[in-house]
Amino acid sequence: MNDAKTKILFVCHGNICRSPMAEFVMKDLVSKAGLEDRFTIESAATSNEEIGNPVYPPARRKLAEHGISSAGKTARRMTSADYSRFDLLIGMDDWNISNMQRICGGDPKGKIHKLLEFAGRSGDISDPWYTGDFEATWQDVLEGCKGLMDLFK
Repeated sequence: MNDAKTKILFVCHGNICRSPMAEFVMKDLVSKAGLEDRFTIESAATSNEEIGNPVYPPARRKLAEHGISSAGKTARRMTSADYSRFDLLIGMDDWNISNMQRICGGDPKGKIHKLLEFAGRSGDISDPWYTGDFEATWQDVLEGCKGLMDLFK
């Protein structure tokens, strides 16, 4: 029996909107599939701007609309050690990917990806901090997480 867990880190700029949405959507999908024991799922920021802050209230509300809690989550900054700790490091946009590669000193093992790659498309997940469109972000995050989940079925 293989006890190794797949460790996934979702990353965005502040770790208060997109990456915690992805973290908790993925945790929900994994739970509904009865696979909690196979995964470690977390999220982090590439910046220091929101460290220690809870999930942004509109993002919390969007998750809650779908019966998903983000209680207790506070923003943390990604570190270079995360590259060794996690199997997949998943950013939301090109800027996140660039910052993740800088923090990690590159991506020699091919662990860094954009979330929408798993939905079979290119593009960025828009930051609802700026767009105000939490529904569009929800839809993209959900699509990306479902595509990621399909890899483990």
